[in-house]
Amino acid sequence: MVTLYQVAAAQGGLVVGTGNKVEDFGVGFYTKYGDGGVDISPIADLMKSEVISIASTLGVDERILQAPPTDGLWDDDRTDETQLGLSYDDLEDAMENDSSINRLKYSQIRRLNLHKMEPIPVCKMPKSKFS
Repeated sequence: MVTLYQVAAAQGGLVVGTGNKVEDFGVGFYTKYGDGGVDISPIADLMKSEVISIASTLGVDERILQAPPTDGLWDDDRTDETQLGLSYDDLEDAMENDSSINRLKYSQIRRLNLHKMEPIPVCKMPKSKFS
């Protein structure tokens, strides 16, 4: 992350996030202060299926569109769906449908990662103590 910010600063640029709505706001599937530490998140309001649809419309190679999603953190074949225990389609359904059969599993994953999605706690100091 430090390297990305150094390069962005040297080029007068920004660090751009790649997280979608499912990852960033649904289940918190990102590394706090890692790939979650960005300046802008252009696709964070789009479901994974919407990102793929837009990419297809833009002519992104089919091999890329069909590749299993992976965070790239591990030196093996594990996928996002293996780590999460649900497919992105199942996660989207659970996010949008309270009666989804996957709602409980989605809620459990979300609860475990909620600390990433909430603002950093701040200790409020009474002003009278320092005046």
